[in-house]
Amino acid sequence: SLSLSLYKPVPRTAGPRPSVSGRRQRESHRPPLSSSGSGRPQRAPPPCTAGGCEPLRKSGSTRPGKPSEMTGEPEGEVAEGDLRSAVAAALASLPPPHAIRDLLSVGVCVRCIFRMFRIRGHAYMCSKLNASVLWSVMEESKILSSTSEENGVLPHGSSSCSYTSQEAESQQLYCCICLGILQFTYNYEQETFRAPLARDCIDGFTVMLAEQIMREGHQIDGFCLEISIPPVILANERAIWLYVKKKYESENWFRENSLMDYISVKDVLKLSISSFLEKHLAVKVGISSFRVRLAFTHLKALMNLQSLLENAQVSKRRKTEKISHIEVEDLNHGIGKEYGKQAKNESDAVIRRTLNGLPDDVFCEHFLLPPEVKEPCLLTTICYRMPIYVGGRYLKFSRQVSQTRWIIDDERMGEASVEEIIGSNVLLVCKGDSYKFHAAGREDIDVRMLGSGRPFLIEVSNARSMLSSADIHEIVDKINGSENKYVKVRNLKVIGSEAWTLMHEGEAEKQKQYAALVWISRPLTEEDQQKITSTRDMEISQRTPIRVLHRRSPMDRKRIIHWMTAEKITGSCHYFVLHLCTQAGTYIKEFVHGDLGRTHPSIGSILGCRAEILQLDVTDVKMDCFD
Repeated sequence: SLSLSLYKPVPRTAGPRPSVSGRRQRESHRPPLSSSGSGRPQRAPPPCTAGGCEPLRKSGSTRPGKPSEMTGEPEGEVAEGDLRSAVAAALASLPPPHAIRDLLSVGVCVRCIFRMFRIRGHAYMCSKLNASVLWSVMEESKILSSTSEENGVLPHGSSSCSYTSQEAESQQLYCCICLGILQFTYNYEQETFRAPLARDCIDGFTVMLAEQIMREGHQIDGFCLEISIPPVILANERAIWLYVKKKYESENWFRENSLMDYISVKDVLKLSISSFLEKHLAVKVGISSFRVRLAFTHLKALMNLQSLLENAQVSKRRKTEKISHIEVEDLNHGIGKEYGKQAKNESDAVIRRTLNGLPDDVFCEHFLLPPEVKEPCLLTTICYRMPIYVGGRYLKFSRQVSQTRWIIDDERMGEASVEEIIGSNVLLVCKGDSYKFHAAGREDIDVRMLGSGRPFLIEVSNARSMLSSADIHEIVDKINGSENKYVKVRNLKVIGSEAWTLMHEGEAEKQKQYAALVWISRPLTEEDQQKITSTRDMEISQRTPIRVLHRRSPMDRKRIIHWMTAEKITGSCHYFVLHLCTQAGTYIKEFVHGDLGRTHPSIGSILGCRAEILQLDVTDVKMDCFD
């Protein structure tokens, strides 16, 4: 990981919007500006609704288009005056200047101060939201002069009332609550983010994030943001709250605020970057199968937190002489190689419960008030699409093709598999990472699948292409037009994930029809045919067949034979074609020959002779799926 050097981008002039890559090259050569330079941050959507800062969701079409169409607002960026107006509107909810100065001096960033006091609005989206701007707006609003005497500070205009450049430079580099997340100052896992970024540079960060998304090659019509943050932020929030409480609980402004009710880091970050990403990607944020996951981790801070919580738990047990049921050892879950991606949700829940269970005095004994942060988070960015499902029915015409890939001792059984023939063609067009094959039941390698076909699903992971009707026709043509003619598909289409559940729910209720070539040890008579044809809804008992006993649990299964007919073969009295309809899960081969008495009754026992099955075809699978 590489710590980022700092620069400040110059404001853009009006004109055509350059490409993402062009902006990135131009920004990397911009000279630094003074803090008084005017930035033009992106205009924000309406403020979050009351009761919490909800993740940004915009209704309407997710059809790609111009940025103005995507955001519903004019193209271009908001003037600095709008930022100052937003900050001025927030002042009524903020603490007095001496408390703000104190929070800034201990390393709390402006965005965290805003969310501590539940400030809502589009100020979060402005790159220029920093301590200097906040203090400048406070001076303009004459808040400093009106509160100077009651809080023991000098009158307005003296140096003590101004937030000096020296104070800004001495401020802790990384926020002691959010670990730099809301300052857009991180270490990056991907090479994509090696270019230097200015602190608080939202636009520069989202430009590079958009470049990475496009480099992944996904075809998108919208996106959903997923954010995971280090659980240590929960401890940092409590530490700052206790710090403020200790110093200011006697003051009126503190008694009127409940600082534990923060707006979350996740919600503020989503609000800060969503419209910028919409602009750069020209699609809208919202409910989408395409996800952009920002995983922030801080392994050193987590391990330190674990140690502190262990000590705090010991101290708590000494004081209360009770053993807590929350074991901090559970926090080990997720630490190690896999934690490089993100701490598990259950670990976060354990930390939250443990922190909530600590009394304030125990917490203060073991945690720094305020906390110190010496290095930023590690950011890992993952772009992926939720699995897509392509379903239909397949027909199998070869007795040398298995349903799924079949390897024994590194040797392939059969010439091919239905799974590979269909799955490889779907994966090629979808440009996904991998696929899984699901079917409504299965047939043996030597059994053909005829009639209307067997329902199946192909689950494709992280597909980069969104399948169109033309793509579906291309897949069907490739499979059905292959030279070997092993497999064909019909009714192929893109379906929702609910079809997987419906298909498997219908498995137990479906009926299946078969045609079997049967040999018996004596000539077939008309009386035999009558016995077979007269059978209706006959219940049979099948003990687990010997041939599958190595992979199936030994048990007796009750199955229904709904109907049967026997068709004579001209010129042969010992052979006939048995047509039958059975309950799903019936072992047809064993029903014919009896499996040494493990299936009863059987064709052999009904006819009173030896019976053997020579060939078997599935002629229909009666299900509503993909008809």
